Amino acid sequence: MKRIYLYGLMICMLMGCQSQPEAFLADRELDYCASQVDKALQALQNGDGTYDFTMEPRNILEGETVWNCRKASAEEWCSGFWPGVLWMTYDYLRGERKEEGGERIDSLRRIAEGYTASLNFLAERPVYDHDLGFLIINSFLKGYEATGNEEYKRIALAAADTLATLFNPTVGTILSWPRHVKDYGGHNTIMDNMINLELLFWADAIKSGKRNEESGERSLYDMAVRHAETTMKNHFREDGSCYHVAVYDTLDGHFIKGVTHQGYADESMWSRGQSWAIYGYTMVYRFTKDQRFLDHAQKVTDIYLKRLHETSGDWVPIWDMDDPRGQEAPKDASAACVVASALLELQQYVDTDKAQTYRDAAEQMLRDLSTDRYQSRNKNCAFLLHSTGHHPAGSEIDASIIYADYYYIEALLRLKHMQ
Repeated sequence: MKRIYLYGLMICMLMGCQSQPEAFLADRELDYCASQVDKALQALQNGDGTYDFTMEPRNILEGETVWNCRKASAEEWCSGFWPGVLWMTYDYLRGERKEEGGERIDSLRRIAEGYTASLNFLAERPVYDHDLGFLIINSFLKGYEATGNEEYKRIALAAADTLATLFNPTVGTILSWPRHVKDYGGHNTIMDNMINLELLFWADAIKSGKRNEESGERSLYDMAVRHAETTMKNHFREDGSCYHVAVYDTLDGHFIKGVTHQGYADESMWSRGQSWAIYGYTMVYRFTKDQRFLDHAQKVTDIYLKRLHETSGDWVPIWDMDDPRGQEAPKDASAACVVASALLELQQYVDTDKAQTYRDAAEQMLRDLSTDRYQSRNKNCAFLLHSTGHHPAGSEIDASIIYADYYYIEALLRLKHMQ
């Protein structure tokens, strides 16, 4: 009960102990997202009204108004987020705004199909790195959920088998960056890789969990579980905070060290890395119903919420919670979006008191993100401002970034379904 009281106190402090706040309506913010998508699509059009579907939105830097796009490729890990944003917007409008006329909705579907099709090649080439999961989950799986298109399912299943080729049974994880093995001195696995396990779990479920008992071949499910177990054992400190990168010996698989790539320091809490852990272990519990993963999801969430209270003036974290600048450090709205979406799922699995804590926290995150402090509104055509991409490299600092928008609209849709 003491822990529950402390969480309640934290929520009260961050809200300023206001008397009954105005109800937060997901529909209103989803309408805002749809209007921003309309603006973005207008800006992305060629002079003849067509689109170059091979150029996927990535970021809008400070002072700019339209998306900077990058060529759809296996090397561009963000290529799948824009198709996902379009599919989620389509799904929302189809269900809630169909009275406005079918042409807008039909046009959005055709455009979403075009941007998704630009990634078809991913099912036909060897894996580049772990980000194949991000590329496929956010485009083809969202498209499959929205349309039931069997071709999307076929491509996603093929991609899952391809991603599985990075699994190292000696280590027990999927290799993240094949090109960086020499740089790190061993098999590297980054926390972001937890998100990619969803593709393996999904594909295994589609295949009805078939095992090749005669050959002893590992199933996709087994690989995903082993990765989650190994990561849970080696990737976290005692308090539940995580390293960005875990390095393993390529010969015998033992854990060598934990380091950072995008955080402030090896031992710091990089906010988005922690958000990947929260989202990842929540998702793993969804597929496995293994209590170990639910307990761990709560542990990594609780330290995030504790540190958020200590370091941030609102519900959006600074990019790394150990940046010595404190609240003067750049924010990372993308981390808040990932956590908000994860908590709206996690609250379904925990006891009543904890569920209310997590739901309240998620709603407060979305409430802050939906103010004029963070929404782009008339500043540009993204949903949100103030995300941080790769701070140590000086890249995408205080920018609008496509994956922030993706997880923002995903979280809003999850909240809408609950409301």
